[in-house]
Amino acid sequence: MRNHPDPAAVGTLLRHVLELLDHDVAKVYEEQGLSEYRPRFSPVVRALLAEGPLSVRDLAGAIGVTHSAASQTAAQMARAGLVTHTPDPQDARRRLIELTARAHALLPQIQAEWDATVAAMAELDAELSMPLADLLTEVAQAVRRRPFRQRIAAAYRR
Repeated sequence: MRNHPDPAAVGTLLRHVLELLDHDVAKVYEEQGLSEYRPRFSPVVRALLAEGPLSVRDLAGAIGVTHSAASQTAAQMARAGLVTHTPDPQDARRRLIELTARAHALLPQIQAEWDATVAAMAELDAELSMPLADLLTEVAQAVRRRPFRQRIAAAYRR
């Protein structure tokens, strides 16, 4: 009996690696007393710090996720008291996501964890044949050039 994903099941393997990394980052937040903070919140925090209040669509673009994923993350962050949703003064149909005072107060801890995570990733990358982010970027570009479903369909026809 194996205790790890089948290397041929790439989707399962990717999820497994993400779970391993995210679990440990979440553990660090928990140890710092930030049990409600999730690793997926950090890109949102960084984008809102850099850009100011953003609509869900603009936030999704800024962090490179789908509209749905950005909306779900913002909702989780709102429940944790880290962001608010306010009407856009330019367009009342849109809502803007903005960091709360609580989020700003947590920034030193969040930044310290982020810096430590970047350093830990650099250490991990040194053990790999190529940096993980470079490989994942390369995969994303290849799949954008020729979607995976097209590759599956071509293989199926052979």
